[in-house]
Amino acid sequence: MADQRATAAPRDASGIYADFDAFKKQAIRDYYERGWTSRRGNFIALLIAAGGGATVGLAKDSVVDGTGTKKVEIGAGLALALRVGLRYALGGPLSLVLTAAAGASMLAYLVRNQKDILKKVERYRGVLAEAEKKYKDTQAQWRDGKYDLAQRNLMIDGLMKRFVADIDEA
Repeated sequence: MADQRATAAPRDASGIYADFDAFKKQAIRDYYERGWTSRRGNFIALLIAAGGGATVGLAKDSVVDGTGTKKVEIGAGLALALRVGLRYALGGPLSLVLTAAAGASMLAYLVRNQKDILKKVERYRGVLAEAEKKYKDTQAQWRDGKYDLAQRNLMIDGLMKRFVADIDEA
């Protein structure tokens, strides 16, 4: 069997196939596009669980490559502001005032539902950790020659769909 990694299409080193951070950012985008306004608490918890690097990376990618819509850019920027505001809100009185109406709305939702969101954050961190383990296992098996490129891509695509569904269930 020929090694398909040497002649692979660009999909092998780009997008969700490049590394887990790219996979995580795409999962956040997908969850956002599914209608984050009807799942605000879940979306906020996912952003917090994913960590600041994913949030900043999502905002940067949307602006730099031009693929993000204006709403995704605003949402990612507000998510970053939310993370900063969250640190102040959890430590005492809210000392940071967000000027954007959507940011204020998101922050108000967080404060009103702080306990529920923080419970979800812990569950989502577990879901993220499990997805990362499966992602790395799939990549390792592909590098070891157990999967060809098409099988690896199919497995990562399936993992993405399963991950987004698990976020709704968690």
